[in-house]
Amino acid sequence: QVQLVESGGGLVQAGGSLRLSCAASVRTFSRFAMGWFRQAPGKEREFVATISWSGAIPYYADSVKGRFTISRDNAKNTVYLQMNSLKPEDTAVYYCAGRYAPRGVPTTPAEYDYWGQGTQVTVSS
Repeated sequence: QVQLVESGGGLVQAGGSLRLSCAASVRTFSRFAMGWFRQAPGKEREFVATISWSGAIPYYADSVKGRFTISRDNAKNTVYLQMNSLKPEDTAVYYCAGRYAPRGVPTTPAEYDYWGQGTQVTVSS
């Protein structure tokens, strides 16, 4: 059983920064593509960023490109999301997700096998 636990959410003013972490309890973490999604009230879950098993290939939604950075440390079984220049529209519950040995770049929720419980990010104006 794979468990993903997010941390690092909170309240921040517009223009500020937060760093989310997601710790995975799985031996084969290095075989997983890892992604971040977010869901605001009344909206569908949307793709934010994903990173390949080696960390060499990050991919971002246009809405966060240039502001967010996804990275991973396979020795620590952890994936990170550094969020800079935060905007009120970034307010959402942020979810970490894992996909074992994917083909291509998984960017939809249906392509991921495992999910964390989510962490709230609130950006005040």
